[in-house]
Amino acid sequence: METYEGETYEGGSYEGGDPGPGDRIVVIGATTLARRVCAAVTENGRPVQHLTAPDDQALRRALGIRPAGVAVLVGDDLSALRYALAVRHVCDTVRIVATVFDRTVARQLQSLLRRCVTVSPADLLAPSLAGPCVGRGVLAVWDDGPDGPVAVVRRADGHLARTAWRPTAAARRRAVFGRLRGQLQPHDADARLLLIGLLGIAAVLVLDWLWLVTAFHRPASTAFLEAARVVAGVGPAVPHEGHPGYEVVSGVAMLVTVGFTALLTAGIVDRLLGARLVGVLGRRVLPRAGHVIVVGLGQVGLRLCQTLRQVGVPVIGVEREPTAPNLRLARAMRIPVVLAHGEDREVLARLGLARADALAAVGSEELDNIAVAVAAHGVAPEVRVVLRAGEDEAIAETRALLPLGLTRDITRTSAAYVTARLTGLAPRRVVADADCDYVDLPDRGLTAWPVPARDDCDHVPAAPVVIPAPAPSGRP
Repeated sequence: METYEGETYEGGSYEGGDPGPGDRIVVIGATTLARRVCAAVTENGRPVQHLTAPDDQALRRALGIRPAGVAVLVGDDLSALRYALAVRHVCDTVRIVATVFDRTVARQLQSLLRRCVTVSPADLLAPSLAGPCVGRGVLAVWDDGPDGPVAVVRRADGHLARTAWRPTAAARRRAVFGRLRGQLQPHDADARLLLIGLLGIAAVLVLDWLWLVTAFHRPASTAFLEAARVVAGVGPAVPHEGHPGYEVVSGVAMLVTVGFTALLTAGIVDRLLGARLVGVLGRRVLPRAGHVIVVGLGQVGLRLCQTLRQVGVPVIGVEREPTAPNLRLARAMRIPVVLAHGEDREVLARLGLARADALAAVGSEELDNIAVAVAAHGVAPEVRVVLRAGEDEAIAETRALLPLGLTRDITRTSAAYVTARLTGLAPRRVVADADCDYVDLPDRGLTAWPVPARDDCDHVPAAPVVIPAPAPSGRP
């Protein structure tokens, strides 16, 4: 229980003396991002009132004296929607910053509420994850619409520069050959059966047609009819006297075609009954070279795949949960997805990690991301590895992960954007680096944003970290 303005309420706290209407910031939520924003705003010298899960009465008391801004930083979109509507109902002029992952909910919320800004941590971090994936020295890359892909790179003098980005000629060749190889080297068993059956039947048809046209001088249409009869298993259209070899070959071709037809049928049935996350032909075929492997198809992973595809980089998604909600969206976006464990070295080798440009481990469980990075180094030590971090209390210092790859802190990056919004700025995006974030301001461009000395607040205790014990090995 905490006290504010002489009253008592559940789940909140206030710091900073008697607040004025233009100074105080209200933070709602018990997430890691909420605690990080609270610490950053407090370090900037502003009074903060932090509410974990306030009811309507507590919210009314907190907004009794109009604050400078309200940050709704909760863990799910429905709660964010509910709190944002409640805040606007109590105070119709206060600035609201809310984290919303779903783009439809975000658009509706911004259209319904005046002075409400929605923030998606996945959208904020995706360009900064895509940058290191596409090239060394690239901090961020994104599709800028009519102007094409744009990248932020670090120049030789240490300053950042925004420039147009395009894959090198060598990278484009690798990507094209990788796609072509993927067309002829299916990943899953049902696709292989379907392709073998289809190519076998097509080969019998073409060879028989060529024989009839060249050896027997048949018209092309008549030769096609006779070849189709052979493939269909009903025999040649007419006997060819004096050519017993052709009749024997036709009989063998009919028997062989029976096997190819069985393989084709099995492949079609498996494709119709399966999840169909990987295509046989087209854009959903697994690339075999010049691609990026994205392990973890949550909100961050899906947005990263989308960003890479928009700038022309082929991707492969890896997800271990067959019921993951984003699989449907990935299929609609024509992103090839493999259901497997990304920390399995055999899986990474089968996905062509040695020929890939990079691997991004962006699952929600950061200990799993570390396991994926370790496995990737075991399969292909030279491949760039990018890790998502920032939400696991056991990994508070991301620089400790530097030997495993480039780490991007999603919570720190999101906190920089939210803090800038709460202080009255209008940042367009945030570019993340290893030890610093750069806020893109309309009037000043990319501006270094100070990282708070503390990454947690005193109002809401962090959840206890539980590291699972290793499974018993069975040895005495």
